[in-house]
Amino acid sequence: MIPVSQAESIILDLVQPLNDIETVPLDEAVGRILAQSVTSQLDFPYWDNSAMDGYAVRFEDVANCTAENPTSLDIIEEIPAGIQPLKSLQSGQASRIFTGAMLPKGADTIVIQENTEKKDNKVLFLSPPNSPQAFVRKQGEFYQAGNTLLSPGIVINAPEIAVLATAQCPKVTVYRRPRVGIFSTGDELVTPSQPLQPGQIVDSNQYALAAFVKNQGGIPIQLGIVPDDINLLREKMIEAIKGFDVVLSTGGVSVGDYDYVEQLLTELGGTIQIRSVAVKPGKPLTVAKFSNGCVYFGIPGNPVSALVSCWRFVQPALKKLSGLSGNWQPNFIKAKSGHILRSGGKRETYLWGQLQFVDEGFQFELAGGSHSSGNLINLAGTNALAILPIGTTIIEPGNQVSVMLAGV
Repeated sequence: MIPVSQAESIILDLVQPLNDIETVPLDEAVGRILAQSVTSQLDFPYWDNSAMDGYAVRFEDVANCTAENPTSLDIIEEIPAGIQPLKSLQSGQASRIFTGAMLPKGADTIVIQENTEKKDNKVLFLSPPNSPQAFVRKQGEFYQAGNTLLSPGIVINAPEIAVLATAQCPKVTVYRRPRVGIFSTGDELVTPSQPLQPGQIVDSNQYALAAFVKNQGGIPIQLGIVPDDINLLREKMIEAIKGFDVVLSTGGVSVGDYDYVEQLLTELGGTIQIRSVAVKPGKPLTVAKFSNGCVYFGIPGNPVSALVSCWRFVQPALKKLSGLSGNWQPNFIKAKSGHILRSGGKRETYLWGQLQFVDEGFQFELAGGSHSSGNLINLAGTNALAILPIGTTIIEPGNQVSVMLAGV
């Protein structure tokens, strides 16, 4: 067995970002990884504009006004947002202006309407602005044309979509999403739609792992259930290794009579990098690399072990493969334990539950019931896993524990 940290390093060294790129419409770019730098030929704001409803003025005209001695200016124009001003402002004049509207020439300041009083075609200014340029958003204040607007390797979410739209980028260059082949092994497995016979088990892993991959931005392809037949398994592995960037198979990676995965990985030309990890759950983890770049993860068949293995080891690989520029490792935070946490101490142990924010900070609430690797029922609602390092057998309630966020 190798330590968890060493397994993570080996996996990240195996994986190289995909070089394939594609162009997608802006409204289909959410969740994708930006593949090329984005610049714009536009300043932002595009031009000087008003940050408030009020009046565009020359600062020197209203600098000394008071409620007792207001300044009166002639209103020469009304400027709604989206309309180019028609008149230039002269001394003694003001333009009615609305939020987002373009400043007229000659104006350098906005006085908000709450500090004014309109009388016919004149406006009285009852309070001076704090300074010139008050409530003016200057052209290029937020971004200057030609500079890098967005850098490659970032996830495109709502803020980035807004930036791209503002820069008039209707199409976006992104990295191709990793294709992940998923299959389960075992004579005992049936699909959710099949009638369950004595001794059989419903295959939940394919569905759980497909959901995991989709949440990570990959394209999951479910390849079905493979019986404990070495020839059928060989055929399925060849198909998967040739057709996918990553392969996730569950079961067949322990030391049983029907555990053929490791044998076949070697036979098919894979270089096995990991055979087992000092982690609970998820000890029998097999990881291999093929000459075509495919990375194969042989994951335990127990459903909790399968998901924990994905959260801890597959997730960083998919992040790096997808073109994400960094932060591939899972997210860890410190939290107070709300329960007593126990471990055998010989392997790094992950206990699932929920991370909550309480008045004094984060608190980890252990899921109720058995923490068996075969008990997926109490896995529902899990958003974090408490980590007990090797050598730690107990963490008392109220003490701090390292917590790994699940699925992010």
